Amino acid sequence: MFAWLLCLILVSEAWPVKCQYQQQQLIILAGQSNMAGRGGVTNDTRTNKLTWDGIVPPQCQPNPSILRLTAKLKWVLAHEPLHADIDVNKTNGVGPGLPFANAVLTKVPNFGVIGLVPCAIGGTNISQWRKGSSLYEQMIQRAQVALRGGGTIRAVLWYQGESDTVNLEDAKLYKERSDMFFTDLRSDLQSPLLPIIRVALASGEGPFIEIVRKAQLSSDLPNVRCVDAMGLPLEPDGLHLTTPAQ
Repeated sequence: MFAWLLCLILVSEAWPVKCQYQQQQLIILAGQSNMAGRGGVTNDTRTNKLTWDGIVPPQCQPNPSILRLTAKLKWVLAHEPLHADIDVNKTNGVGPGLPFANAVLTKVPNFGVIGLVPCAIGGTNISQWRKGSSLYEQMIQRAQVALRGGGTIRAVLWYQGESDTVNLEDAKLYKERSDMFFTDLRSDLQSPLLPIIRVALASGEGPFIEIVRKAQLSSDLPNVRCVDAMGLPLEPDGLHLTTPAQ
């Protein structure tokens, strides 16, 4: 009991620590900017730079039972922005990872310690996530490191596709490419029925949003569920979900 309490204290201080006293329930967060989180990120007209307003709603508050794997592969207490040290070339804000984890613990209090594994990078299209790419291999490496403590990968949250709405060919090939991505990911993680929760786009960078959305809403792979974000409020840029939307 003392060892587990000590582990929690170290995590709350954001010290690098390997907690061996609880089997973590791992959730991989992958995709592009709306997964990395842009909630509360707007342009500062005085400096003409993107800034995060720092507002963290109750659903996104830190929880001692929710950890995050850092870019340096250390477990720390999870807090917004989850992708601050992952999507380093962009300004990050509130994303879906923490509210999802908090919602799970609210519905299932005995679920255990959740280990979030952020991997999302803004502005990336589905081809950049194909097996063998740097993004894919980094994600697999981070997942494998997360598993070393004896945890179990319980789900993948996937929010991506805005970049694939620019080019018609990319939009038409989105279903084929995303299905292959999911299949390869499950194979490399040795979990053929790993639950994947994907988001159907609320916005896009180009005119072919509906083609990509149709692909996202019509996946016939087992254990792939889709949450439709269409109609949720967007930041002034018309592309990114607001904090309440996340």
